[in-house]
Amino acid sequence: MDEDWERNRRAWDAESDDYQRRHGAQLATNAEAWGIWSLPESELQLVGDVAGRDVLEFGCGGAQWSISLARRGARCTGLDNSQRQLDYAREAIDAAGVTVRLVHAAAEAPPFADASFDVVFCDHGAMSFSAPEVTIPQVARLLRPGGILAFSVGHPVRDVCWDERAEAVSRTLHRSYFDLGAFVDPDGGGVSHIRPISTYCRLLFAVGFTIEKLLEPRPRLDMISSYTFATLPWAHDFPAELMIRARLC
Repeated sequence: MDEDWERNRRAWDAESDDYQRRHGAQLATNAEAWGIWSLPESELQLVGDVAGRDVLEFGCGGAQWSISLARRGARCTGLDNSQRQLDYAREAIDAAGVTVRLVHAAAEAPPFADASFDVVFCDHGAMSFSAPEVTIPQVARLLRPGGILAFSVGHPVRDVCWDERAEAVSRTLHRSYFDLGAFVDPDGGGVSHIRPISTYCRLLFAVGFTIEKLLEPRPRLDMISSYTFATLPWAHDFPAELMIRARLC
């Protein structure tokens, strides 16, 4: 592993209190929902049926998803790089009275045996903060044959339109689509990763996945979000998020 995981661990340990203060209510209210606009899993069907299945939330944060899936009969494990995020997860799990195993580890080296899970998923989790060239092969190792990987990340169009000086998304291109990669927060924050859509497809195909869904969701103009990842008018005209469901052959 490179040093990205350690930088991200420090950043998320430092930012978790503020993150949960700003976004915890939205995450708890919309536990099984995708992305910054909380698009319901019941409509998108990226994770699918989880009853009786071993499920890994890959970058679980406060484990709101895992708690809800455990109530639906899943055997859930939540992995996160940040101990402080896991503190919030443990408190929420205890309050909910469900069973979710929590693991403190980097997504680049998940400490699980091969073929441990039926479903691995993350909503702007490990797939956003770890290089997909590392995490996608790791997920393929962790999944059983026929297992599902479901994830959301920022859409590459959003990143090529990001104006660093204004610290906001714009309607102007600011960088090359083909040079997307790792972005280091210059103010001491973490490292995020974004790739062209074709790169995600190539990486998935290379380790034996078949893509069943590839979504570029368009939020309704009446939606509300606690995130400033993209403004609603912008996200209504351009894709802000990419969501993929893939099955291991």
